[in-house]
Amino acid sequence: MKYDVIFIGGGLNYVGAIFLARSSKKVALIEKDLNHIGGTCLNNGCIPSKKLLHRTKTLFETKEEYFTPSKLDIKKLVQNIESERETLVSSVTKQIKANGIELIEGEAKLISKNEIKVNDKVLESDFIVIATGAKPFIPDGIEIDYKKIITSDEALHLEKLPKEIVVYGGGAIALEFAGYFAINGVKTTLIYRRDNFKMHEKISQNLKLQLQKIGVELKLNTSIKSAKVDKKVEIITDNDEKLQTEMLLVATGRRVNLDFLEYELETKKGAINTNQYFQTSEANIFAIGDCNGKLSLAHAARKEAMAVADFLSGKKEVLNLDNIPKFIFTLPLSYASIGVKSEEEIVYPLKALGVASAVDGAENGVVVIYYDKEKFITGAELFMPNAEELISVFGQILAGEMDVKTALNATFPHPTFSEIFDYALRKI
Repeated sequence: MKYDVIFIGGGLNYVGAIFLARSSKKVALIEKDLNHIGGTCLNNGCIPSKKLLHRTKTLFETKEEYFTPSKLDIKKLVQNIESERETLVSSVTKQIKANGIELIEGEAKLISKNEIKVNDKVLESDFIVIATGAKPFIPDGIEIDYKKIITSDEALHLEKLPKEIVVYGGGAIALEFAGYFAINGVKTTLIYRRDNFKMHEKISQNLKLQLQKIGVELKLNTSIKSAKVDKKVEIITDNDEKLQTEMLLVATGRRVNLDFLEYELETKKGAINTNQYFQTSEANIFAIGDCNGKLSLAHAARKEAMAVADFLSGKKEVLNLDNIPKFIFTLPLSYASIGVKSEEEIVYPLKALGVASAVDGAENGVVVIYYDKEKFITGAELFMPNAEELISVFGQILAGEMDVKTALNATFPHPTFSEIFDYALRKI
């Protein structure tokens, strides 16, 4: 069977497949598990985790003295998430098929620059787009059993929360789940090998204060040397400290899935190496999403898939990955960033706003805006309520290549958290 384009992986790769199928290309999409269409984001990542976190944020807000104490029905919530997941998978599957894409279930193997083997059949294609994603990384010394020593995949399906948990890591998954467990009454310890999180120093300091305020015990500058399950989880740190806990969540990053490669492609730091157009060492083969090691973000994968689809349709433009927003749904204030840092910056506290008192914890909020010598804005970092939504303001500023004066032509409504941008910009 010969195709114009074959897509390997049924995550957000599918948006590129749909675009090309609508352009009269003969397209196939191979996914090893059709019950997992939509990828990690839809099934066991962004979407289900945000449902947990939004409900947990509501729970946090009801802990103020003005409310009667509330409690989440975790079992009912988790069951509802699974039901909604099935609905979303079905919807995406129908959309793929409705656009004339041949949907193939099976383990794909790249055997040449134009051939893929799946289900003992060899498929030919002029172009191939790889989006095989990544899986949780388990450091040496940790004997994972997926029951008491778990990854985020298992954490999302816990219908009953433990009384205590250790979370190992300092990225988005670790920080989000630390807040989720702590606010839901679980005794939570966060172990992280660095002293600061990967963000502006002031924001990192205030995030630590936030974590401690919601009940997370911090063990920084610490690594786990070994962990195994006995009656409890037995942990030994690099400081030879011995810890016991009911459960350990390992959230130490993810590693690219390269098991499908039987034909050599150039790799770099464990990921498929690509140029600015996401072409691999074979010009007709592209790699997008987690597997190219550039940005492990669902919306980045979607933009990359569309960039490849545009390229194959004759529209050759470079996607600026610096302008892809990043965020962490920490609680109660979330973190977001975009663009690049520069020597010039303004750091502005959220407590300068009268409306800051409306949200418990907002006194720790911080806005950082980066700019160059000509006062063109180059990036921003936010630690504030709904940072994941408000960072889009700076997405538009960067897309429009605005300087401070142009950005200030906008009027920010009062009283809102977004008006802090006006305050900060006027200090530049």
